[in-house]
Amino acid sequence: MTMQQLYLLVPLAPLAAAIVVGLFGTKMPRSLSHWLTIIGVAASFAASFAVWRDVAAGHTFNGDLYTWLAVGSLKMSIGFLIDPLTTMMMLVVTFVSLMVHVYTIGYMADDPGYSRFFSYISLFTFAMLMLVMSNNFLQLFFGWEAVGLVSYLLIGFWFTRPTAIYANLKAFLANRVGDFGFILGIGLVLAHFGSMDYAAVFAKAPSLAGATISIWGTAEWSLLSVTCICLFIGAMGKSAQVPLHVWLPDSMEGPTPISALIHAATMVTAGIFLVARMSPLFELSDTALGFVTVIGAIGALFMGFLGMIQFDIKRVVAYSTLSQLGYMTVALGVSDYAGGIFHLMTHAFFKALLFLGAGSAIIAMHHEQDMRHMGGLRKYMPITWITMLIGSLALCGIPPFAGFFSKDAIIEAVSLSEIPGHTFAYFAVMAGVFVTAFYTFRMMFMTFHGAPRFDTAPAAHDAAHDAAHGHDDHAHDDPHGGHHGGPPKESPWVVTVPLILLAIPSIVAGWIGIGPMLFGDFFGNSIVVLERHPAMVQMKEEWHGVWAFLTHGLTSLPLDLAVAGIASAWVLYLWKPALPGRIAKTFSPIYTLLDNKYYFDKFNDWFFAGGARRVGGLFSNVGDRMLIEGVVNGSAHVIGRCAALLRRIQSGFVYHYAFTMIIGLFALLIWWVPR
Repeated sequence: MTMQQLYLLVPLAPLAAAIVVGLFGTKMPRSLSHWLTIIGVAASFAASFAVWRDVAAGHTFNGDLYTWLAVGSLKMSIGFLIDPLTTMMMLVVTFVSLMVHVYTIGYMADDPGYSRFFSYISLFTFAMLMLVMSNNFLQLFFGWEAVGLVSYLLIGFWFTRPTAIYANLKAFLANRVGDFGFILGIGLVLAHFGSMDYAAVFAKAPSLAGATISIWGTAEWSLLSVTCICLFIGAMGKSAQVPLHVWLPDSMEGPTPISALIHAATMVTAGIFLVARMSPLFELSDTALGFVTVIGAIGALFMGFLGMIQFDIKRVVAYSTLSQLGYMTVALGVSDYAGGIFHLMTHAFFKALLFLGAGSAIIAMHHEQDMRHMGGLRKYMPITWITMLIGSLALCGIPPFAGFFSKDAIIEAVSLSEIPGHTFAYFAVMAGVFVTAFYTFRMMFMTFHGAPRFDTAPAAHDAAHDAAHGHDDHAHDDPHGGHHGGPPKESPWVVTVPLILLAIPSIVAGWIGIGPMLFGDFFGNSIVVLERHPAMVQMKEEWHGVWAFLTHGLTSLPLDLAVAGIASAWVLYLWKPALPGRIAKTFSPIYTLLDNKYYFDKFNDWFFAGGARRVGGLFSNVGDRMLIEGVVNGSAHVIGRCAALLRRIQSGFVYHYAFTMIIGLFALLIWWVPR
């Protein structure tokens, strides 16, 4: 098999499996549905590994496979760009997808939509691979919209639940806002660069570094700054950056496997990949980089605060994802593209592990997701506990786990940066270390430690609170509602084996990857960093190997903050469990602000959704009823009155008709006879 055939096999194997299972899944045994899709994704992973080895040997590829449309000199094609950045993303996507496919066998075993779910997640894998393998903006946009579509289908998988339908509609609309900016950016690229091909655009970018455009009035705006910011707005929607982050926590309404696949490891990292791929453009605009830095810093810190008060175990992990995406975005903003992608990779492993581990606990608790009704699961679920502990330590950046290497490298790059906004970003990512450690081990202590709370009914206050805020923390992940029954027990092997396989890279990926990816030549020409952004150059000068980096980390402030966060969680949720309630009452305005998620949702409901309803009502009442219906009904009324008058002439009496004829003849004679 040639390498180009291998390139095609990577996305087409999961696509073929998705089509077969999607069309014929209800007519085949359930086991055949999962085996077909697992084989398809496994073949894709094996092919991705072979392609990665080939690229590591120095063989890259950039070429078109199919010309979709040609208009003059403009050619729109389907093609692949196979380089180190692409192959790294291919490996992450296919490996995590394979683990999720295996895990789904156990998690969705009793679901009536079993085959449909496997078809969806395999189709998602195809769409994500088309996105990362593209060599032009047209194919990028196709993959971009395809992952959004499949995400919509998966979030609303349990379509009989109103909360799931609300969540997938919210995700769809939030992503459309980002996609509007994204397509404007692509339009600017096409208009001013004259091509949709990455290589042609990147080659022409330096010559347009000083170009300006007029958006409104006489003000001149930098072409590249506007283009990059528009492209980044698309990334903000897909990668859930403030203020387009609101869809991701609600997307937890979907089954847990898609939370791991889409909202931890793959789809939400598409925006991070986009900015890294577009580094030749972003490097030419400090304005765009400063914008990226500040947006990422806001997400890294303020989304972490929201994770500190959540009781739904999946929502804790979801807000953690928002915070970690902020870290990746900050890295991109300070020109540490390699660091952002490195954190993307390590985060994919340990965050997928945490989501799947949370799902394992949910299975054991008979689809109970409220951590207030868990506790003490450690002795019942030792495999789930130890693997989630590994994922938690990696997330907190504790040496020597994978997250330590990628997170500390980002913090170091921010400290050395001179990009506008780097001072605020440094404070945000440093403070975020404490916050991350606190909410992560708050989750661990409430779920796996302390006294069991399996049979405790929701407190009256909690039930009233949930009702007031529209929450349903007790049956989020079960289409038929949660229930209690029997003591918890360890999940079956199809659930625990993926946890173990994800725990391994959560430990070793940092050791293996930091040298070549950050300080070596792993990415080659895939990523471009100009000399005027020297943060990574300075870091390379201080790089003395993995052990030196590890030793330095043991004496650094981030480790102290992480340990302090873990200790604070232990004090509040194991030693003095009554303290959190008292703190919440003492600082009730802050707690209320966090509980309402900074009022983003309420503002959106009032301003955008409510505004749309009010404008629609105005058009309905004034435009439709008064104007359109007034004209239509008025003309009908006039015709009706005329018809009523004419109807009186049609009396049915012959002498009336004779008289009418005589009058008519008389009138014609008067008209025609000359005077």
